[in-house]
Amino acid sequence: MEIKLFDSELKVMDILWKDGNTTAKQIAKILKEQVGWSKTTTYTVIKKCLDKGAIKRSDPNFVCSPLITKEQAQELETTELINKMYDGAADQLVASILEQKKLPPEVIQRLKKLVENLE
Repeated sequence: MEIKLFDSELKVMDILWKDGNTTAKQIAKILKEQVGWSKTTTYTVIKKCLDKGAIKRSDPNFVCSPLITKEQAQELETTELINKMYDGAADQLVASILEQKKLPPEVIQRLKKLVENLE
């Protein structure tokens, strides 16, 4: 299932991914504290997530549940980034990241093991 989520929608999804099923009222409270959103703004974004099929609503209490995992959203975003910025070449994205970051030896070892497991 490929559902494109915008940054605002990811804020709602992050709460659901961290906390599990959560009422819309609680999501609004959390986002008011985190980013200063009004209840109306939060409910508008929740409705967009509902319309896209990213979450489902159950009553009573307008409980929101995630229908996609964080990993599914990450995979779509990564694929989109690779296609848009690197002409679909994942190795160019990885090379770009590795050239820009000074990685500690333990991270380099972990990456080597990942590559070995792919072979």
